[in-house]
Amino acid sequence: MEEGRARRMWERTGGRLGKAYLVFVFFVLYAPILYLIAFSFNAGDTMYAWEGFSLDWYRELLNDERLLVIALNTLVIALASSILATVVGTAGALLIGMSEARRRRETLLLLNNVLLVSPDVQIGISFLLLFTLAGIALGEGSVLLAHVAFSVPIVVLMVLPQVEKMPKTLLDAAYDLGASHRDVLFRVILPYITPGILAGFFMALTYSFDDFAVTFFVTGGGFSTLPVEIYSRARRGVSLELNALSALLFLLSFAFAFGYYWIQRREMRPRSEARR
Repeated sequence: MEEGRARRMWERTGGRLGKAYLVFVFFVLYAPILYLIAFSFNAGDTMYAWEGFSLDWYRELLNDERLLVIALNTLVIALASSILATVVGTAGALLIGMSEARRRRETLLLLNNVLLVSPDVQIGISFLLLFTLAGIALGEGSVLLAHVAFSVPIVVLMVLPQVEKMPKTLLDAAYDLGASHRDVLFRVILPYITPGILAGFFMALTYSFDDFAVTFFVTGGGFSTLPVEIYSRARRGVSLELNALSALLFLLSFAFAFGYYWIQRREMRPRSEARR
């Protein structure tokens, strides 16, 4: 009885400590973001003193045509590279996951994971040298190619567990019922691995949207993205216009995350009902 009482006390204490730890971690993560967003409404021009509520910095942001064009370019690059990386990465995950040769499978997975652990600076310099030797002009095209390249391994990592979890009996049943290879791919495999595909797409979108190190090396010709532009402006002094921009980007990231979880729950709901 005393052991049971001690165990319950330990579980109660451990639960409280765990909750306190989570509160502390989330505070450390979100406090700087909330501080930055709060001062985007400051009537003053510094983050050291609150001088009243104002939307002037948001008006200045909306009147900054260069920054709005760069924001649109960043969004287009992120969407385009994510879509291309999702297609290529899904094909790669299917190739790795359905490979019968163990050595080839492990080799392909190793090559994929090497890019995930490589420093961004190394990847950026490598692409810069490649584009220079290949005679590819630095600009929108080079940024798109680089973003697709470093996003593909992310998509593979997200889709591969779904491919490995898919039962082979499902494919055998489809073939036994007379399905063609095309039907099996589009009506069996892709619907089954859709959660992984969506996770890979949103991860690639996030990585592309906020990438700085690789983009810094491969951009040129007057083309820029938001991280690079924010860095160049911050070197000249932090303006609260950047706070306003960061607040809008935070809301956009939150919308992406909410959209991903909403789509994922929508996709998983029919499976849960079917199991019942």
